[in-house]
Amino acid sequence: MEKEKHHIVPYKVYVYILLALISLTFGSIGIVHLNLGGYSVLGALIFSTIKSILVLSIFMHLKFDQPFLRIMVGFVALVFSAVIFITFLDYYFR
Repeated sequence: MEKEKHHIVPYKVYVYILLALISLTFGSIGIVHLNLGGYSVLGALIFSTIKSILVLSIFMHLKFDQPFLRIMVGFVALVFSAVIFITFLDYYFR
């Protein structure tokens, strides 16, 4: 524990991330109202993915953690995506 470095993130970065999250939230709301068919859901998912990456990397300080933790989070995201994909395949082929 003593060898860990503490990273101090300036408040300016938090404000920029907050503004980015707010604009991405309004963007995801706006893309649903454009009525793009099935692509509106894809667009909203892309916006939410970008927002979750911002929250994980900056607010949860994953950007400054050890590479092993980043690999674990990536693996969990990959397993979660595989479960969702298998669920959609099951729903599609019924």
